[in-house]
Amino acid sequence: MFLTEFVRARNDRAPRLGAGLCALALVVSGCGSGSVTRVTASPASRTSPAWVEEEVSFQVDGMTVYGTWRHPARPGAKVPAALIIAGSGPTDRDGNSPGLSGMDTYKTLAGLLSAGGVASLRYDKLASGKTGLGPYASKIADIGIAPFKHEAAAALDFLARRPGTDKRRLTVIGHSEGALFALLLATKSKSKTHVNSLGLLEPLSRRYLDILSGQITAQIKAQQQAGKITAAQAAEVEDALARAVASLRANGTVAANLPGGLSNVLSPENAKFLSEVDREDPAKLAARLKARTPVLLSCSDADIQVSCDDVEHLAAGLAKAPAATDFVRLTGINHVLKEDPSRTAAHYTDPLPFSSKLKQALLAFVRAS
Repeated sequence: MFLTEFVRARNDRAPRLGAGLCALALVVSGCGSGSVTRVTASPASRTSPAWVEEEVSFQVDGMTVYGTWRHPARPGAKVPAALIIAGSGPTDRDGNSPGLSGMDTYKTLAGLLSAGGVASLRYDKLASGKTGLGPYASKIADIGIAPFKHEAAAALDFLARRPGTDKRRLTVIGHSEGALFALLLATKSKSKTHVNSLGLLEPLSRRYLDILSGQITAQIKAQQQAGKITAAQAAEVEDALARAVASLRANGTVAANLPGGLSNVLSPENAKFLSEVDREDPAKLAARLKARTPVLLSCSDADIQVSCDDVEHLAAGLAKAPAATDFVRLTGINHVLKEDPSRTAAHYTDPLPFSSKLKQALLAFVRAS
């Protein structure tokens, strides 16, 4: 997920990598083999055939990536399939993070897809879930954008090879930061597997550091208005933020121990990732899609992490392709796709209903694609 209002100070370093857009504590003071194990079976609905979820794994760049393949219980006609790519930080295959269980965004998506007759693969990307840090455990600062791109490509190839998968009908669904990697998979990947359609749900829609800067600046202003920091303290953090972004863009480095808790998000450990991922403009990637590529795009007026104005920027890029875009504008839906008009992150883990409008749009999209 993107920068949230959760204030989580962690001693472990993994949650900070791959994702500047994780929790930030703005405190001015002191700051593929495919081993398969069947795990469960359940009907997708009262009228549809039973579907099962299987634990799978595949290899990429010397790393074992673990995931869940949801598919029909019994062999039959080939079915369309979707790859689900998670958002930023240590968000796992089900859509949860350490200390933030109960969101289940991607587990829910997989269930909805199977209700529409679509198989799916969701996976624990680098630094999340069972995959963990793998070969990067002792060299976190070496992690750039490449491992995440390669994981996504390997996952798509793995899904295409599964028995019963209709290779002509493969969809890639990216949520939040995952949408950027979905676009990269469809436009810059070396994978030989064709992406037929894209789902870009509450997507990262502008350059990475632009989004980060906007979110952090908004938090600084909110704290100043609440009287928690002074104008001088706010200016100090804003100046440090501007210098850090300029340094990342100029030479891929950032100073340590930035003021105001900025180092929770911008640090030497994640400088390589941030500088590399920031080079990609989602709108420019979208403009490179094959003409008439079916795309499901969503935004919500209650999403505090991705604004509809930002998503309009991405939509403009899709129009240049031109992609066959179904732009779903949601009301009262939070960033993790639950019905919640509060405009806070306080209810992300609550057992709230998944967006009914997005559910209908998703089912219609996958059935038509």
